[in-house]
Amino acid sequence: MAVMTKDKSFYKTLITLAIPISLQNLITYGVNFADNVMIGSLGDNAISGVYVGGQLQQVLQMFVAGIEGAILILAAQYWGKKDTDSIRKVVSVGVKFALVVGILTTLCAALFPAQIIGLFTGEAGVIQEGAAYLQIVAFTYLFFCVTQVMIASMRSVETAKIGLYISMMAFVVNVGLNWVLIFGHLGFPALGVRGAALATLIARILETTVAVVYVFVIDPKLRFGVRDLLRTDRQLLKDFIRYGLPIIGGQVVWAVNSLANTKILGCYSAGVIAAASITGMLHNLIYVWMNGLSSAVGIITGKTVGAGLYEKMKEYSKTVQMIFLFVGLISGAVVFLLRDGFIGLYDASPEAIQYSRQFINVISVTIIGTCYQAACLFGLVKSGGDISFVFKNDTIFVFLVVIPSSLIAMWLGAPPWVVFACLKCDQILKCFVAIVKINRYNWMKNLTRDNREGLTADG
Repeated sequence: MAVMTKDKSFYKTLITLAIPISLQNLITYGVNFADNVMIGSLGDNAISGVYVGGQLQQVLQMFVAGIEGAILILAAQYWGKKDTDSIRKVVSVGVKFALVVGILTTLCAALFPAQIIGLFTGEAGVIQEGAAYLQIVAFTYLFFCVTQVMIASMRSVETAKIGLYISMMAFVVNVGLNWVLIFGHLGFPALGVRGAALATLIARILETTVAVVYVFVIDPKLRFGVRDLLRTDRQLLKDFIRYGLPIIGGQVVWAVNSLANTKILGCYSAGVIAAASITGMLHNLIYVWMNGLSSAVGIITGKTVGAGLYEKMKEYSKTVQMIFLFVGLISGAVVFLLRDGFIGLYDASPEAIQYSRQFINVISVTIIGTCYQAACLFGLVKSGGDISFVFKNDTIFVFLVVIPSSLIAMWLGAPPWVVFACLKCDQILKCFVAIVKINRYNWMKNLTRDNREGLTADG
């Protein structure tokens, strides 16, 4: 079997889907980056406060990503059969789950902002800034949930550009309002971190409005209507829970991992927390294009497996592995080369700058593994139908490798960069598991209702 497929339609579809998804991710990143840099001029406490305050958004994002993943995997397979009625029912279930998650998260953040920030750090200045930010940004969560589910429904039927256009609008609005509200231009008061949160809220409301109007009024493929929200197909609800719970469970595991990262690094000074924030922004900048490719591969995989083209999927899987190995090597080199220039964008303390250099050195290596194993396990294994494997794999590494090793390193008095390396070590180690799993080909399972017991390709 050839390493690179000769099927030109694969490359055409991959590029057609990956470019708008990657650009959307990049623009979404740009919104967060603009917040980060503009707030960075206010000092380490502000940078750290917004970073810690943003952790609840990260947790919410992981829950919503689980719901999106369930929609994409099931809907993409039904799209392979051109069964749009079942896709509408799947999306309806996803919307209901997203609304519940969004409402609960909003209530927690709005009612207990200082207590939530205090879980991660004892620095009084950081808690003060973080709570001020969180109390306002809490009201963005429900809008975020709705928008992401609408975009996922469009991606599942290979309509990726709408997400890009929505994110472009949000970027312009958010950055413009940041300039006005953080620093007090055009006659407005300088609100600092509160201004950043308020700008985000206004942008979220606008993007949700556009997403809902497009899906319910304009979209020609699904023709999703209000009546679809009012009905629930019990069989597809069971499928969503059966296949969605491992996806959501996997995201919960990563939410716990993210919170543990913040808690462990929060035991150090504000300079270390600020360095983690700066490093995270550079990591996310590189991650966005890999994530776009991964999402595109996932849609292709779901559609191909849903159509029962298992031999074609085996051929594609070889090509995908080579693509992401190459992406990983390029990403690692770019991270290392951008290090000092990126850090220079921040008005951070000498301590934060020193730790940022060390942390970025670590991710210049670990991102190679991230690009290969994370992308292949999602784009191939999970999207191909073997959802529980990825959940089990992530759970084992987070709770038996990542968290214990970082706690031991901290207990032994290791410097922060060693602890940070322990928090990222699974990104390399999971590559060995991914290589074996992918090339056994036992992950191709048809999850559509006509094949609800799952058809597995012989490997």
